[in-house]
Amino acid sequence: MKQGEKVQDFVGRVLDVVYQVRMMEEDLPQKTVVTKILRSLVPRFSQVVHSIIEAKYLNNLIVDELSGSLKSHEAILSLKDDLEEEKALHISSTQPRDQSNLGGVGYGGLKKRVMDRHDNIVRSYFVSVSQAFVSVLMSCDVVDLGEEEEDEGNEKKRAKTSSVWLEFKEIDLPDGSKKGECIHCKRKLAINASKSTTQFKRHLSTCMKRKIYQNQQQKISFQPVQGGNGDVEMQPALTNGKFDMAKMRKASAHWILMHEHPFSVMEEEGFNMMQRCGMPEWEKVSRVTIKKDCMQVYEAKKKNLKSLLKNVSKISLTVDLWKSSNQKIEYMILTAHFIDHNWRLQKRVINFVRLPPPRRGVEIADCIFKCLKEWGIENKVFTISIDNASSNDVAIRILKDTFSRTKRLLCGGKLFHVRCCAHILNLMVQDGISEIQEIIEDIHESVKFINQSEARLKSFSDIVQQLQLPERKLILDCKTRWNSTFEMLSVAMKFKNVFPMFKDREILYHCCPCPEDWEKVEKICEILEVFNAITKIISGSDYPTSNLFLNEVYRVKMLLDKRVNDENDFIRAMIGKMKAKFDKYWGECNLLMSVAAILDPRCKMRVVDFTFARMYSDREARENITKVREALHEIYEEYVREYQHGNEHSGETSMHNNDDVGTSGKGLSGWSEFSSYVKSIEKASPQQSDLDGYLAEGCFIFEGNPDEFNALEWWKGSTLKYRILSRMARDILAIPITTVDFRRLLSVKGGRVIDTYRSSLAPETVQALLCGGDWCRNLHGVKKKNKRKSESFQKFKYFKLLVKKQHSLPVKTLRTDRGGEFTLQEFETYCKLNGILHQLTTPRTPQQNGIAERKNI
Repeated sequence: MKQGEKVQDFVGRVLDVVYQVRMMEEDLPQKTVVTKILRSLVPRFSQVVHSIIEAKYLNNLIVDELSGSLKSHEAILSLKDDLEEEKALHISSTQPRDQSNLGGVGYGGLKKRVMDRHDNIVRSYFVSVSQAFVSVLMSCDVVDLGEEEEDEGNEKKRAKTSSVWLEFKEIDLPDGSKKGECIHCKRKLAINASKSTTQFKRHLSTCMKRKIYQNQQQKISFQPVQGGNGDVEMQPALTNGKFDMAKMRKASAHWILMHEHPFSVMEEEGFNMMQRCGMPEWEKVSRVTIKKDCMQVYEAKKKNLKSLLKNVSKISLTVDLWKSSNQKIEYMILTAHFIDHNWRLQKRVINFVRLPPPRRGVEIADCIFKCLKEWGIENKVFTISIDNASSNDVAIRILKDTFSRTKRLLCGGKLFHVRCCAHILNLMVQDGISEIQEIIEDIHESVKFINQSEARLKSFSDIVQQLQLPERKLILDCKTRWNSTFEMLSVAMKFKNVFPMFKDREILYHCCPCPEDWEKVEKICEILEVFNAITKIISGSDYPTSNLFLNEVYRVKMLLDKRVNDENDFIRAMIGKMKAKFDKYWGECNLLMSVAAILDPRCKMRVVDFTFARMYSDREARENITKVREALHEIYEEYVREYQHGNEHSGETSMHNNDDVGTSGKGLSGWSEFSSYVKSIEKASPQQSDLDGYLAEGCFIFEGNPDEFNALEWWKGSTLKYRILSRMARDILAIPITTVDFRRLLSVKGGRVIDTYRSSLAPETVQALLCGGDWCRNLHGVKKKNKRKSESFQKFKYFKLLVKKQHSLPVKTLRTDRGGEFTLQEFETYCKLNGILHQLTTPRTPQQNGIAERKNI
């Protein structure tokens, strides 16, 4: 405290400091603040300090009370100064200056004696006031000044601000006195003249009825969390005022599975600090414990999925093989597609199993059948979608023979094997773009050359700004993904005028495409744009795709036929290769895509008549239309037999039960016989089938956006009208025509990646994590976001540039884990060219993930 500083200003400065400290999340008790204030006071407040210490009131004193005491003391000191000044003026004006009448004492001596006497009077008055004030402080906790009247003549009272009046009410007694009555036990306590509330607080601390009320009052409870499908799937951890750590562990296991976090995230100090901040009863969970919790969630969800699949009549499968670059292990991914009871398309990854060598067709078939046997769905397999490897063809042939021995395959097994359409499109495009492979290589090297250096990238950006181009970023392709190559070419086309100008500024740039190359790229991008749009349509997983593919194949066929005689030699050569691949896989009539298109109420037989007439010759078109019609009726007749067999079985059981009841003289007699009579008459009488009625009607005209039409919703609303045909449509529309959807990076099988921290896990644990994560995401309606690792390189270059501009300091060392985004050749080359030491974690040590990056700080 400064000399001459007012108490209000000093206390205000102290409270500002206390507020800033508490904003930094540091605990600062009232006693510490009070002690600091007392130690900082100037000597003129020493009496207050001594009085507080002697009264042993320091432990119960708060800042507001101390501030009031200091302000009172400050007011008394101010009064003392005024009295001294007034006395001095009075003495100087009334006493003569003749020193002879002062008894030998001069004027100065007399003045000193008068002032000493006045000091003694004021000091004794101050000590008495201070002692009285301290005694009041010792006798009460808080002096409620808000309850005093403003003055005797004013009837308006100040509002009661003490919290005790929430549980006490003021009552008037017959004798005119006032007392405070406890709302719990109705005990009446006197109200002191000082309006203090100490006696009320003392009573509340010992009131038994108040304690009983607090224990019985309503406690906080949270509502259950609903899943993505609207069902209650997660119970809150706080119920009836009690915190359940077991429920929090279960929710944490769901979180780890859904977002593929490492187990060690539960041991991080920051995570546990955040949890304890919101939930003081949170307990730290080790990675071993959370792993067990995740395995328990996996087993529980697997049991639930098994019970769900028991109620599904037909299941379509997709099979994909993928090799982990981190583990050097090949896995097989088995996904089940089906329609649930609410007519919603469902997709579940049911297996992610290791496929040991040798990986021939026999081993693949055995592995698939073993997984189906484990789930108990070997007799429910409708179709299997797989890519076009020769070993896969052998596996499908073996499985087809196996299933034919135990059950009848639909349409003689003609629909059992579904070739991945995205894979076929990928093969077609890869064969086509091989004609300009040198041009693609030049553009790839150009983009790579520019992105390798910050100076080159800045120079390129300066040219872009000079030409006032809206685009700002080049994209580097992944050579195994044709759609990535298309994106690189289409973006580079927008900078075709920038590359020659950049070549003039950079003497080391030798792979600049010439104008003729850009013309070829432009023509090829027009063709690839069609394939890119088709791939996006057929690779969806949230809607049926089998009914959409016939129109898209027709679109490809028309494109190839139109450009087969193009004036450019390289286009003719490119289209020739693509057409040869098209004829190999889709030259013959594809029954699945034709039947599925007919079951789209917007198309029916019109789509077959329209597309076949343009895709084939007149004779071939008529033959293929007849083949499709026969297959459609054959499939329908099989569903009719299956439907009748189910009804007959249930009818026989019902009749048998009713006969027993009739024999014993109990139950409803007559109904079973009448029901059998009606069924026999309805079967015998000729009537139009569901299929004939459906095809006889006109096509459904949908006025809205075609992308918003849902064929399953239409069939759901038509189940009463088409009882058998709706079942047939439900099963066929659920068939996936590709093994990879658009969110899994289109044409490659690397969309499912085993991260670095999973490389040390056992295959069984990996399966639990990936399958459990898929089930939890479906349960809670969470969409998995692709981790675009290629963005890490660009983000780091931007970070390096930001550090240099803001701090004028270079990046010398970078510490990361061994994730694929950090071990790219481009990343390593960039670090070497810029003198950055790149340090990596120890191989196969997932415990170091996340820790290495913190050391960058």
